[in-house]
Parts: sequence; C-alpha cells; structure tokens
Amino acid sequence: MITISLCMIVKNEEHSIGRCLDSIHDLVDEINIVDTGSTDQTKSIVSLYTDRIFDFEWIEDFSAARNFSFEQATKDYIMWLDADDYLFENDRQALQKLKHSMKPEFHAVLMDYVLSRDQTGSAQNMTRRHRLLKRDCHFRWIYPIHEYIPVQGPVKISDIEISHSPFLEKKDRSRNIRILRQAILRDGGQLSRRYHFYLANELIGNGQIDEAIATFESFLAGETQYFEDHIAACGTLSNFYHERNQPDKELQYLLKTFEYTKPRPDYCCRIGIWFEEHKAYDKAVFWYELAIQVKSGDEYSLGLINKVCWTWGPHAQLAICFGKLGELDKAYEHNEIALTYLPDEPNLLKNKAQLDAARASL
Repeated sequence: MITISLCMIVKNEEHSIGRCLDSIHDLVDEINIVDTGSTDQTKSIVSLYTDRIFDFEWIEDFSAARNFSFEQATKDYIMWLDADDYLFENDRQALQKLKHSMKPEFHAVLMDYVLSRDQTGSAQNMTRRHRLLKRDCHFRWIYPIHEYIPVQGPVKISDIEISHSPFLEKKDRSRNIRILRQAILRDGGQLSRRYHFYLANELIGNGQIDEAIATFESFLAGETQYFEDHIAACGTLSNFYHERNQPDKELQYLLKTFEYTKPRPDYCCRIGIWFEEHKAYDKAVFWYELAIQVKSGDEYSLGLINKVCWTWGPHAQLAICFGKLGELDKAYEHNEIALTYLPDEPNLLKNKAQLDAARASL
C-alpha cells in the first residue's frame, strides 16, 4: 500500500476548507497546508485536521506556493487539491482502493475534475488533472498563474472524480491580469503562447470582451505549442460570434478546431446545433451521428469536455432532427437511447409520448 501526502495552498477559505478536508482527511497519511495570508478562520479550521500548517509570503506566483507545499511532503505520493474541491463517497472508496492497489512504477495518476453535473448528478463539464504524483520524481509546478505540472513517465488513468464547487466566486481577475502582465514583462516583452491564451481568458472575466476576442485571434494566428489551448480558443470565439449574431464566423471557428485534432463530440454537436438552428436538419444529422462515432482516442485529453456530447446529447438532438425530417422510427430509436442515460428527463419523456402518438397514427 502506498502512503499519501495531501498538499494544499489556501487563503481565506473558511467557507469551503472544512468540506474539502472532511472528504479526504482519513484517506491520506499526512496533510500539509500552506497559508498565503488568510485573515479569516481558515487556519483555525485547518488545525482541526492537521498541525502541519505552514506560512508562505505571497509573491504573486502560484507555482512558487505550490512547490513550497510539495516540499513539505514526506510520503510516497503527493496529492493536491484546492479548497473548493472535494470527493463524493464513491470516489472516496475508489481512492481507498487505489491506495491499496497502486503499483509504484506509476509516476502519476490522472483523475477527472468535474466542474458541473447534470440533473442526475453525473459529470457534465469536466477536464482531467494529474492529482497523485510520486514524490521521488520531484515534479515541479511551472508558470506563476494557470500553473501546471509537466508530467513524464508512466501515468495511471483512474475513474476517480474530484468535484469542484466554489461556495463564493472569489477569483480576483485584476490580480490575475496583473500577474500575467508581469510575467510577460519578465519575458522581455514577448507574449509567450501560454500567457497569451490565459490573458485572453482573464480579459473575458474582467468584461474586456473586444480585447479578449482580439487576443484570442492573435493567439490562433501564432505557433501551436499546446493544441488544447487552441481548441479552447476556437470554442470561446465561436461562442462570442454566436452571441453577436455572426453565424459565419461562429461556424468558421467551430470547424477550425479540426486543424488541431480529429473531430470531437463536443464540437461535432455544436456544429450540429448550428445547422439545426439554420433548419438544415439533414446536415445536422450528419454531425450528430459523427459525434456518436468519434468517441475513441480523446477520452483522456486534458482539455475541457462536455460529457453530454459524449453520451445522451447527440441522440436527443437526432430524435428532434429525424422528427423534423419525418423519419419517426429513427427519431424514436434515438430518443430511446437518450432515455437510457436519463430515464426520468421530462423533455425526453414528452418526446416519447409525442412520437408514440405520431407513429400510431400512421
């Protein structure tokens, strides 16, 4: 059985830190909390779970703080969480099982990071992160903001979900933009590819939409270093052009995602919706059917995934499109498949009743 050090950085997390530690404290062998300047009850709450509390003077560098937290670890593997992350009971059990079965040749474990859930509680929007890292590999965080760990070596793919649900929206966009601009200056004024992408994202959160669009488009015109960032930029731009009623540019950026990787269900569905909105139901059918077919290969990408598009979503839309085309048997078939995922979903049940009646009248 492996041993695990939990390493976290926190600041003013009194609303969420208890939930996080309640869900994990009995599964790890050590808890290391690095506080970067809390002025609320965070430290008092943390002290109920561990006495390994360390202060770190905030220097506007998330990687520096996270690396300091990793330096406190003494166990076989390091697990990291943010204060508004937590595990459900089934994921706790899966982690306990993994702890007993983990083979030491793995350098890291990839876990799902769930950002939102559907009405059944299943993951809806999610990405993936290397959450468990072998301490002897000396992995280090890089970049002062939107930091990440370049992982090398054998990686174990797990189905453990880390759920993310902030109690309060506390992200300081002006701080993040400031850190990014400082990082750009340290690069000698050259806008690195990663900073370029994340600066555009932060500009969105700060309400500077026109500047964000220009920054994304400039980013896409440059060299591709990490293709997931380019795919995400295309998706964001397509959203903006949809909101601005510029359908041609919306479709342009949806199709541009295929320059960086093969078609993914997420973008196939969005193109299907584009054609459906333009009442081109036969073309929409093509893209929804493609979404069903292209599931293999990218299941473990680190980009954002909308699991609706990987499960029941395209079937539900095919039911609508085939209904519009008068192909009622196909519409019924796909609605039935969607119901296997969401058996109590009101709209799917309503569709079923309407299709039953329409088929009976033929």
